[in-house]
Amino acid sequence: MNNRPIGLLDSGVGGLTVVKQILRRLPHESTIFIGDQARLPYGTKTPPEIINFARQLVRFLISKNAKMIVIACNTATAAALPTLRREFNLPIIGVIASGSQAAVKQTKNQRVAVIATPATIKSHAYSDAIQQLQANIQVKGLATPEFVTIVENNQYRAQATQQIVQQTLSPLNEFAMDTLVMGCTHFPLLQPLIQQAVGPNVQLIDAGGATVQAVSTQLQQLKLTASDKQIPQHQFYTTGKTEQFVKIANDWLQPAVITAQHVEVTALEEN
Repeated sequence: MNNRPIGLLDSGVGGLTVVKQILRRLPHESTIFIGDQARLPYGTKTPPEIINFARQLVRFLISKNAKMIVIACNTATAAALPTLRREFNLPIIGVIASGSQAAVKQTKNQRVAVIATPATIKSHAYSDAIQQLQANIQVKGLATPEFVTIVENNQYRAQATQQIVQQTLSPLNEFAMDTLVMGCTHFPLLQPLIQQAVGPNVQLIDAGGATVQAVSTQLQQLKLTASDKQIPQHQFYTTGKTEQFVKIANDWLQPAVITAQHVEVTALEEN
């Protein structure tokens, strides 16, 4: 048994979608989350920049006694996961492998689309992972950076957002996919609008949600599961404005009442 928290990192609030799944599926586990809102979007940054940011966030979570790290950010997973696993001596899980496995299992017509940040699409991380699992699957990637902005600005319930989502996803209309990977942890907050845009016959894959099963499996294998008698504690940090973070967190994680602490980027850079 190990009652230390699971550490999660993201470029912003999107990783809260993974936290939500942990709260639901692993109710005895404590968590500590940091969103790097001051430096988002990660999707337009270079791989060396993303690696450096992710490294700083991992160090922060380790300083808070995390027993495992979940990179709850597809962009950081694509750019930094191999480096972070070499540099740090604790379990580190990304979101791309689990999302890819779920997509391969789901598709019937062997056509899978992936929506993600420009950096994730440019990395080909999803197409490579999916085709390594099943070579005959056709994968079409589409960069949708607008979706990150919508979520971070707390506009995912705004009336005008449906039209933006519809227009953004229109390049997928001719692809005839039966499976769509939401390859950014921000995107599940837009899931109803994405589903409406692609139609009811397309199965949506929440890569972050799929990752929680991998987290559970590793906790058990490494004997790191928390005691079922533990009262879990959940800590939230952001490099951005706490008011906006808390507003989104309380909306998405309800009925939990979330508070958050601010972390200066300069403090991370000194770590």
